[in-house]
Amino acid sequence: MKATLGGGDLKETVKLPDGEDKKEWIAVNTVHFYNAASMIYGTVSEDCLECKASCKIMSAGAKYEYLWQDGVQYKKPTKMSAPEYIDKLLTWAGEQIADPALFPVEPGARFPHGFMKQVKVMYKRMFRVYAHIYHVHFDKIKSLGANGKIHFLRSLYHQML
Repeated sequence: MKATLGGGDLKETVKLPDGEDKKEWIAVNTVHFYNAASMIYGTVSEDCLECKASCKIMSAGAKYEYLWQDGVQYKKPTKMSAPEYIDKLLTWAGEQIADPALFPVEPGARFPHGFMKQVKVMYKRMFRVYAHIYHVHFDKIKSLGANGKIHFLRSLYHQML
């Protein structure tokens, strides 16, 4: 599949390279996705803080409302504003990535048994940031010009493949 978002074959760029450890490759791409989500949210964070009506709850349109639960400070799903939710999410995800027990940094270290399950939770939650930005702040992304739209869409598409 040829992508029109900046050219190139995106399906090839996200394919597991021959001889590469799958979990290592997923870990690297999880870090990339986290960094991209952080950067893209950074472009709209001021708008999100100022947008009282559509950001007072973390949502992606009228049908999807996201509640925060981390099992530590928030043991039950908790309603909060989009900026609060995203801040907690990015902090939580950053802590997960920085934890060498989950994301080993030593060469040859094994990934823990629950690694894939935890990464799936991270991806699910980070996709919510993209969903919120798309539904509430895409005009801001469009106002950044073609490069802003291309980066947003390419980053999202890259992670979906």
